[in-house]
Amino acid sequence: MCFKRLRAGRSALSVTVLTGTVLLAGCATDSYFMVPKSDLGELKTSVQSQRATLVTMEDNAKVRHEKVLEHTDASTQKVLEAIATQVAKPSCPPMPAQKACPASDKSKGQADRLKGKVIVGEVENFYLAGPGLIYKARIDSGAETSSIDARNVTRFERDGSNWVRFDVPVPGAEEFITLEKEISRRVKVIQASADGAERRVVVELQFSIGDHQQVAEFTLADRSNLTYQALIGRNVLRDVMLIDVGKEYATELPESIRTDNGK
Repeated sequence: MCFKRLRAGRSALSVTVLTGTVLLAGCATDSYFMVPKSDLGELKTSVQSQRATLVTMEDNAKVRHEKVLEHTDASTQKVLEAIATQVAKPSCPPMPAQKACPASDKSKGQADRLKGKVIVGEVENFYLAGPGLIYKARIDSGAETSSIDARNVTRFERDGSNWVRFDVPVPGAEEFITLEKEISRRVKVIQASADGAERRVVVELQFSIGDHQQVAEFTLADRSNLTYQALIGRNVLRDVMLIDVGKEYATELPESIRTDNGK
């Protein structure tokens, strides 16, 4: 009798323990999905507090950013002001007053020029240095070598070199001046009025046309039957003079030369 009761008690205890276990298991499972209402209130309060903190941080960051920009602008302005104070503004120098080109003073023998070349007419005054004579010279671009009136041309030898003695006429007078020059070379000249070629002596002479001075080769020829006592050819004109065929006496000799010759 006591044994049966014990077994019955043990069975009832087992059922009770089993049931309690099941109930505990169910409560443990539901604890992951259910939050008490008291806990939700605290959570909302925490979220609102965090939001307020974020807003405050954003406002503070915006204020700091604006202050940084203001500071940068102020620093830049100070640098610009310092540069403007230390560096003077560039200014162009005043344009110099342009001087008017002086008028050509023919009394001083200044010849007109174009690109550095003397402008001459078909006839010019020709100054022969040495004897100091002034001839009327014809400017002829068709002649290769210049020529001058010479009489009594005589060749001779001096110190092993070939020289020549000749007379040049004095303009406006029946007299001559004798010159001696070393022979530069000889040329053969063919004239339309002559039957054959004529060999002429070539010497170097110093001369002036206007204010232009030069040393050039001249052939010695009797030009007594010609209008002009000197002929200026291409050997003088080349790279030095330009001919204005519509003019005569486009240049004037320097006053000192004209005074010495009474012109």
